[in-house]
Amino acid sequence: MGPMALFSRTSDQPGGYATLRDCTPGAKGRKKFSAGDIAVIDAANISRPEALTLVELQPSAVVNVAKFSAGSIPKCGPHMLLDADIDLLEGLGEEFISEFKDGKKAHIGDDGKVYIGDKVIGKGQKVSRERADKNFKAAQGALIDHMESYFARSIDFINSEGPLLIDGLGVPASGAEIVGRKAIVLSPAEDYRSQLKELRNFIREYEPLLIAVDEAADFLLEQGYKPDFIIGDLDKVSDEALRCGARIVVPADPEGSVKGLDRIQELGIGAMTFPAASESATDLALLFADYHGAGLIVQAGGGFDLDDIFANRVAPSAVLSRLKAGAKVVDAQAVINLYSVPPSRLGWLWALLSIVVALAAIILIVGFGGSQSFLSNLSQTWSNLF
Repeated sequence: MGPMALFSRTSDQPGGYATLRDCTPGAKGRKKFSAGDIAVIDAANISRPEALTLVELQPSAVVNVAKFSAGSIPKCGPHMLLDADIDLLEGLGEEFISEFKDGKKAHIGDDGKVYIGDKVIGKGQKVSRERADKNFKAAQGALIDHMESYFARSIDFINSEGPLLIDGLGVPASGAEIVGRKAIVLSPAEDYRSQLKELRNFIREYEPLLIAVDEAADFLLEQGYKPDFIIGDLDKVSDEALRCGARIVVPADPEGSVKGLDRIQELGIGAMTFPAASESATDLALLFADYHGAGLIVQAGGGFDLDDIFANRVAPSAVLSRLKAGAKVVDAQAVINLYSVPPSRLGWLWALLSIVVALAAIILIVGFGGSQSFLSNLSQTWSNLF
C-alpha cells in the first residue's frame, strides 16, 4: 500500500497528486502556477509579505528547501500559510532542487517524503500549528537575547570610542576639500559594482568626491574613475590604485599600530593614519566624510536595514557611525531610483512629433530655398524627385 497523501485539494488530482512548481528565486514556476499546485521555495524565516504572495497563488502545499523559521527571527509567514489551510513541508535541503523538475506531478506522504511516482525525491518535516507556535516563541526569545547582547556591545563601543563619535578625535585632519561637497563612499559589499554603474548619471551631474574602501579603489579605476581618497586595508589594494594620486587613509588600532605601513613607504606614498576600535573601513570612511563636512554622503555597498541588525549581519559600530553622519547619509539605491526614468506610455507620441517636426523643417527649407514662390518651389522639387 502506497503512502497516505498529506493533502488532497482538488478533484482532478486523485490520490493527492499535484504539479510541482519551482518558485525559488530566479525560477519561472510562478508564471505557470495554477491553484492546487505545489510551490517549491527556498526561503528561511519566511515573512508575511512572502507568505501573502504564496497564499494568492492558492497552492495545495508549500515545500521549503530551507526552514520556515530558522529560530532566530520571529516571523508570521508560517502562520499565515497555515491559516490559509496550506500544508507545509520544510528542511528538504539544497539537493532537493536538483532532484525535482518543474511541471512534474508529485505527492507528499504523511512521512514527509516527496514522491514522483514511486520514486522518493526528497524528505522534509511537516509543519503543524503546534510546531509553528513553538518555533515562533523560540525565535522571540532568541531575538531578545541577541538584541540585549547587541546593545551591550554598542555601549562598549561608545565607552571606548566616545571621543571619536562626539568630537572626531582621531579623524585625520587633512580633508578640507570635502566641505560642502557630495561624496560617494564605495565599499566592496554585495552589488557595489552594479550600484556604481547605475550611479553614473549622478556622478556626471554632480562630480562627487569618490572615497574608495579597500579593493573598491581598483574597481573605480576599472570604470574610468579616479578615487579621491582610499581608506582601508592596503593589502587589498593594488599598487596601481595606491599610485593613482588618491589620498591614502590607513586604519590603525587604538594604540596606533598600522598594518601595511612598510608597503606604503616602499611605494614612496604618503598616508594618514586613522586610529579607531572599529574593524570596518566603511565605518571610518563615513566618519571621515562627515567630520570634514560633506554635504551629502551616498553609501554604495555596505548598506543595511533593521532586518540585517536582527539577523546579526551588522556590527554596532556600523549603526553608530551611520547615525553620527545622520541625515547626510543616503543609500545608493535611493539615488539610483531617483535617476531611473520609467518608460513613458506617451513615447510613441514623442516619436511621431519628432517626425512631424522633421518633415515641417524639410518643407520650409525646400519652399523658401528656391527662386520662385513657395508653392512653385515645392512643386518643382516634387517633380524632380518623381
